[in-house]
Amino acid sequence: MDSKPDLNIGFIGAGNMAFGITKGILCSGEVQPRKVMVSAPSSNNLGRFQELGVAVTHSNTEVVTASRLVFLAVKPHLIPRVLAEIAPSVTREHVIISVAAGVTIATLEELLPPESVVLRLMPNLPCMVQEGALLFSLGSRAGPQEGAVLKALLAPCGLVEEGPEVWIDTHTGLSGSGVAFGAGRLLRDSGRHPAQLRSDVCTPGGTTIYGLHALELGGLRAAAMGAVEAATERAREMGRK
Repeated sequence: MDSKPDLNIGFIGAGNMAFGITKGILCSGEVQPRKVMVSAPSSNNLGRFQELGVAVTHSNTEVVTASRLVFLAVKPHLIPRVLAEIAPSVTREHVIISVAAGVTIATLEELLPPESVVLRLMPNLPCMVQEGALLFSLGSRAGPQEGAVLKALLAPCGLVEEGPEVWIDTHTGLSGSGVAFGAGRLLRDSGRHPAQLRSDVCTPGGTTIYGLHALELGGLRAAAMGAVEAATERAREMGRK
């Protein structure tokens, strides 16, 4: 496949994770904003993408037809509906990258056309200050080339590593949700109040809020371990649903 500056990149979903990755990949200057498109059903979150010079739309299929790399950055329960919508537009030339917690590669491949190239990625919010920790896994039809392109694309976001899918849930608890349990540079550089930063990474019913609940049940030192375990187990539960 093409090298990263030449790829058109799409995001379905305009939440904090999509914004963090977008800011990260644009900061190096190697990917131009005109090569990126973001979709969301409402305009609420699209303004900040427009400020980056990124194209926005309300059509998920428009993102797919205009892009080679497509990030699925919607909440996990929306994945089946979104994939049903975009599946007719997905070809073997696309690379579909899911950041939805708990949604397995097997589920993604089952809901997409045969021969679809799928990867699963777990980033975290410090991507926007180039201090992220990102882990990805290759689907059954993804090869080393797709992995290398994704790793190069995301390198400006922070540490990027490939690993087996069984590591993803643990990474979700430790690095995806763990940013809410202690995030010094993000707090310093974002200018946000700590409560706002916590809100940014806490999806209702998601992994992080389960971890924070564990922190509130006990002392911080002991609860930190429980927080990671709780968030990890929640990621596994979401994958079983």
